Amino acid sequence: MDEPGRAHDLLRWSEALAAIARTGLGFTDNLYERERFEEVLKVAAEMQAASATGADAELVMDEWMASVGRGVAGYVTPKAAVGAVVGNDRGELLLVQRADSGVWLYPTGWADVGYSPAEVAVKEVREETGIWCRPERLIAVLDGLRLGFSRIPLYSLVFHCTMIGGELAAHPLECADVGWFARDALPSPLAASARWVPAAFAAIDGEPVEVVFDRPRAEGSGSS
Repeated sequence: MDEPGRAHDLLRWSEALAAIARTGLGFTDNLYERERFEEVLKVAAEMQAASATGADAELVMDEWMASVGRGVAGYVTPKAAVGAVVGNDRGELLLVQRADSGVWLYPTGWADVGYSPAEVAVKEVREETGIWCRPERLIAVLDGLRLGFSRIPLYSLVFHCTMIGGELAAHPLECADVGWFARDALPSPLAASARWVPAAFAAIDGEPVEVVFDRPRAEGSGSS
């Protein structure tokens, strides 16, 4: 496996171990068990520091310990994000260039309390691009950490949406650029494009599209 692939696996494994340890700390008062979970968390922090992220193991450990909750609130699960594949009447795809990474992707953001997933999709598109859209259907449910969209565990719900108004205007803090792109003129780098771009343009073209999701890995396999 190449170095980027190994680093990605280390990051994914460290987050999985950290989730198990933090959940354990959130559900037990037994001092012996807490010591064991803290040792697991320390190993996970060292793995993350070794994954070429530039992370400091002690700082990562401190942040994880500070996030430990109690009971149900302490059960560590992936965060939820919502994305939108938006098409226009020219069959083009709306993309934003993330200010933090320089990578191009469909508009996406964290799921907000009090909004339905479809409402979040409309809100994120409007905030990031200036475009108003109408959600049509769900086309993908993706593991962002597995695909390299994110460095923290998250599940992304992706909606196909149709543009209904507005003018392009990139969010001044979140987006470095924004634009409409034809399928033969997509920008680079484009995040995990093989996993969602074919479904995106099929949906924009009005073709039937089955929801894209990450198939279970083979039993005993640690590969993505």
